[in-house]
This record gives sequence, C-alpha cells and structure tokens, in this order.
Amino acid sequence: MTRAWNFGAGPAALPEAVLKQAADEMLEWHGAGMSVMEMSHRGKDFSGIIGQAEADLRELLKVPANYKILFMQGGAIAENAIVPMNLAGKNPKIDFVETGSWSTKSITEASRYADVHIAATSLNPKAPQGKYTRIPSVSDWHLRPDTAYLHLCGNETIDGVEYFAWPDLEALGAGHVPLVVDVSSHILSRPLDVAKFGLLYGGAQKNIGPAGLTLVIIREDLLDQAHPLCPSAFRYKTVAENASMFNTPPTYSIYIAGLVFQWLKAQGGLAEMERRNIAKAELLYQTLDRSDFYISHVERACRSRMNVPFFLADESRNDAFLAGAAERGLLQLKGHKSVGGMRASIYNAMPIEGVRALVDYLQDFEKTQA
Repeated sequence: MTRAWNFGAGPAALPEAVLKQAADEMLEWHGAGMSVMEMSHRGKDFSGIIGQAEADLRELLKVPANYKILFMQGGAIAENAIVPMNLAGKNPKIDFVETGSWSTKSITEASRYADVHIAATSLNPKAPQGKYTRIPSVSDWHLRPDTAYLHLCGNETIDGVEYFAWPDLEALGAGHVPLVVDVSSHILSRPLDVAKFGLLYGGAQKNIGPAGLTLVIIREDLLDQAHPLCPSAFRYKTVAENASMFNTPPTYSIYIAGLVFQWLKAQGGLAEMERRNIAKAELLYQTLDRSDFYISHVERACRSRMNVPFFLADESRNDAFLAGAAERGLLQLKGHKSVGGMRASIYNAMPIEGVRALVDYLQDFEKTQA
C-alpha cells in the first residue's frame, strides 16, 4: 500500500509514525489487556495517558502555571457558543475582528448570547474571489473599553489569512481586555506566547489529532465568569475543577493527541516545526507567484503557512486539475464550497516532500494546458 499526500483541511493528515504506533497499540495498550478505546477514563491507565498529554502540551507551548488546559468536545464550532457563555456571563459585550469565514461564524453564534461589536473587518463583498484577503490595520480597530473580551481567529482555514503579530491592546487603550483566539488550524505550528492571551481554543483535527477533541487553554482568573445557564459540562470552572473528567472525555482522541505531542518533541519542538512550515509555505507560494496560470489573492504579509487557497485563472480547468492531482496521489485539494477554487493544507504532518510533489504537479499541469 502507498499512502497518498493528503492536503485535507481537517480531518487532516497525521504523522505516519503516530499512526504506526497507534496501530501497534490498537488491540492492547502497554500490558493493560485492552485497547485505549475500551478502558475506563477514570482508571489509572487512562489517567496516566491524559496526564502525560497535558504535561507534554504544557511543555511544548510553555504554558504558564496560572493557565488551565482543558480537554473538551464539540470542536471550535461549539466553542463559538461555549466561550461567550463562559466569558460574557457577567458582561454580555464582545468585540470581534472579522478576517474570514470562521471569524464570521463566531460572530454569528456569539450574537445569540451577547451584544456583539465588529471592531474591524477586512470583508470585500464585491470581490469575485477571495472576499477576505488581509488583516485590517490595527490602527483601524475600534474597540469598546468595556467589552468582556476581544475575539480573533488566528488562522482562517478557508480564506488562508493568518496573524503573525498579535495586537498591542495597551496601545489601543484596552490593555485590561482579555484576548481570545481561535487557534484551531495553526496551534503547534510555531511558538506561541500563551501569556498574551486570556483564552485559546481549537479543534484538534488539523495539527493535533483526530476529530472529537477540543483544546481550551484559559487563564485562571477567567474561570468564574460564566452565565448561570451555561451547561455544567461546558462550564470551564467545572471542567477545570474535575481535571477534564466531569463527563467522559474523548479518550481515544486524547491518546492520539498525546502521541502527536511526543512526536513534536522528538522532532525538535515548535521552533523546528516553524522552520519546516516556513520552508513548505515559501516553496508553494513562490510557485504560485511565478505563474499567471494560478492566482493567490491573500496579501503576502498575512498569507497562512497552514492553508494555501488558490485559483486557476481559467476555472473551467478545475475538474481536470483535480482529476490529474488524484492520479498522482495528491488528494483533497478542492477549495471549500463557500469560496471555490483550490486549497492545499500543509500542516505539521505534511513533509516537504509532499509539497514538492504538489509543486511538480502545478508546473506540469500548467505546461500541459498551455
């Protein structure tokens, strides 16, 4: 069997070494006599698994001691409701910066629970392709000084826009405002100064592990701000007090995430992953930029290293492009249905060899269509 190059945006490719280890341990884990999927989440074996996973994640991200790591469920979409129910219960005002499809979804959901204000937007509704192509200049942001928190989407998985510098809220007169960021599709791709944020959250199915697990990293002083009607299983304070065991957690997804954390450490940590990710992204973007056959709309300063959307100048060739890619074992390159075009997701698990294979195909396809 030959594995294909999987450019899917999520569920996404996992490191091959992790898949092999999980396969070896599928029927029986470390003398336990059963699979991880079968063991009690309250038993000593799984307690060791989740404890090690949390310790490794805390080490990778250098998470300060005054932050809790929560293993939850529901993905980032559920967190779009869970975050405002937890952080805006006593002050139902939330500010957003809108930079793409996912921040827009967050805004729509949060508006059910709070007074939502769009502090800045990069939406260009008249653009035929790529309606979100940049991050608004911070000088154009207008935050309310009494907002409960400011929400950003750190990397727009659909639109390919990524933050590489975080706003100086002190300079905006909002140094007291917690910064909340959806990090679903770029967490663990580079070092991150967790102390800059009040809360980070993300679905696991891109850079961490299989679908089913959601990570939340929250500063302890924000744990007790929830609305009284927030469900107990989603109340951060309750989840933290019960070490993510208030309800049955997604045990197998946590186990795989733990293997990924160990793999990342073995590769050299997040600084090494950033070096690799820069090299992969530069190779792919340079290939797109050298050609008039392909179009990349995102401004260079905020082009995502994880998700690279692009369009064929002649979109009548889309089907032929995807068919030819599949023949070469280059899979899941079709862009999101809301924007069209193509998208190559090149998360941590995608090696440079996979990006080179895609670059070779981009060049060959252009030659055959000229």
